[in-house]
Amino acid sequence: MTRQPKAGNDVARFTEKNLEEKSLQILYEVVSSINTAHGLDDLLTRFMYTLKRITQSQAAAIWVLQNSGQMELSASSGIDESLLLPERKDVRRCLYERAMTEGKIWVEKDLEKCEKIAGRSFFDNSNTGMVAVPMRYRCLVTGIINLFLDTSILESIDSIKPLLTSIAHHLSIAIEKSRNEELSQQHIIKDERTRIAHELHDSLAQTLASLRFQVRVLDETLHQGDESTTWQKLEQIENSLDEANTELRELIANFRAPAYNQSLLDAIEKIVSQFRSETGIKTYLQKEWSNSPLTGECETQILRIIQEALWNIRKHSEAKTVRIMLRDCLQGKCHILIEDDGIGINDQAYGSPGEHIGLTIMRERAARLGGKLRVESEPGEGTRIVLELNQPEITNKTT
Repeated sequence: MTRQPKAGNDVARFTEKNLEEKSLQILYEVVSSINTAHGLDDLLTRFMYTLKRITQSQAAAIWVLQNSGQMELSASSGIDESLLLPERKDVRRCLYERAMTEGKIWVEKDLEKCEKIAGRSFFDNSNTGMVAVPMRYRCLVTGIINLFLDTSILESIDSIKPLLTSIAHHLSIAIEKSRNEELSQQHIIKDERTRIAHELHDSLAQTLASLRFQVRVLDETLHQGDESTTWQKLEQIENSLDEANTELRELIANFRAPAYNQSLLDAIEKIVSQFRSETGIKTYLQKEWSNSPLTGECETQILRIIQEALWNIRKHSEAKTVRIMLRDCLQGKCHILIEDDGIGINDQAYGSPGEHIGLTIMRERAARLGGKLRVESEPGEGTRIVLELNQPEITNKTT
């Protein structure tokens, strides 16, 4: 291993009268390396090499406390990493335990103790000592920085302890910020995946399920030998395939349902008409709803809730009659009612727990609007689904 040059000039630099100015320059350089990083791994690597260079350390290592309570080696340079493997817990503890326990900078001018535990020398140069600098965030030690320095520098280490403490503090803040950003990004990804799943469930998946239903009806019609009805059912299937293709293209291009080329009421009338045509169930739509435009998000959630309710009625209710009522501006609230005279909600009707995913999604959509979804049902007494939400903010749409 190539020996690093002695840092005699740096020792002088740290002991000059303009120490404060030099410290600010060094701190600025370290913080700059942190701010240009992309992600936690890059941040730690940049920081370590910058700090190693400006202190002319022979080696450096950064340990970060994990959620498990264990210290993990997050970055290192200039030291044989086989000495720092997880199974070498005794060696690891020798390097950081005292600084972690006491919460202050620990200087070890002789590595003999740690080398004895390791069973070998850390460096070819015997004039190497170590300083362990704790990283603190909100009064808690969140990691340790090891710098392996020439013993001549360690003789005057007290003069730069405030600088090292400040540097460690900046790094601990940067680590916490990076972790929070990663956590936030994970939440964003999770929310986006949930939104995609909901849109697929409430649009394309329902259209495909409707196609399966229509194919079953076609199969029965073929066995009956009714040619006129057969052609009618084939035309319905063709229209549904076109609709599925349109929905898929819209989801890919805009990730929005294709209904928004028309008003919300027009979109609702369309899905009600389609439901009535495909199921033969008597379906009544009562509208006491102004045609004022709503936000796109609000329209999406309302339409999807109605779609899901109608799909559940088709699949589970055995209903003969369905009523949908839209009423807005009643004491500052909007009310949407979907009710049927079917068998009601029960385990036999809905099968496995996974069948209730539609109800869960409906409640999540209502919550997204700041509203509430209430489901009232008794076996044999039908089902009432009531959506209540505050009057949504109205926006001016342009076509």
